[in-house]
Amino acid sequence: MSVMCDLVNHTDTPICRAYSSFGTNVKLGFWYQLSEWMKQGIVAPIPKGYKLAPKATELLQAIRQLEGGQQLTVFQEIVVNMGYSSAGGTAKVQEPVSPSQEIAARTNVKIQDINNKTVLSYIDNMNAFDFQAAVALFAETGALKPPFQEPIVGQENILKYMRDECYGLKLLPEQGVTEPAEEDFTQIKVTGKVQTPWFGDKVAINVAWRFLLNPEGKIFFVGIDLLASPQELLNLGLVR
Repeated sequence: MSVMCDLVNHTDTPICRAYSSFGTNVKLGFWYQLSEWMKQGIVAPIPKGYKLAPKATELLQAIRQLEGGQQLTVFQEIVVNMGYSSAGGTAKVQEPVSPSQEIAARTNVKIQDINNKTVLSYIDNMNAFDFQAAVALFAETGALKPPFQEPIVGQENILKYMRDECYGLKLLPEQGVTEPAEEDFTQIKVTGKVQTPWFGDKVAINVAWRFLLNPEGKIFFVGIDLLASPQELLNLGLVR
């Protein structure tokens, strides 16, 4: 229990430093496994008859009222900022690594009202963990904007981010719309869901991908938005 408190309080300990090197999915998996061990009585078993403080009960009830994908969004925001990171930082630990799939074994995605080859290839390559091929779809100075982060610019930086954060994610696009933009650029917005490696098909996050393609059909920019209700996140104190 003291280790959990240290993580929440950003205490400078070896465990907290190691935790800060984890990617978002590893942090989620860390707490998920702890919760399973707590239920089994292996780690910090919950005493019989234990009652939460009123504020904790109120927070738990608010989270329970969210749908599964929104709950996962909240948990991501909570766990990502725990631990301790020194000014020098710690080498990042990658997500559970899976090799990229052979071309023949891949399933080609279909998106309602979208037949753009670049967008479809991006989704297919991400689901196959073929990040090198996914990055090749970007313009040399293209940008990727993950949720709650600044844009990541340049193919090399985008590839590093994907290798650190995107292994095991399953993208499930559903429908989209294409719109013209200035200077022969093309805007494509796709909505759907993303599943994480830790929760499988039990929980999916509602997301939107905002693509801006240059005249050559390369990805100039893609922004990824989580579609949890802003008011619900505001009520939980996770956005201001």
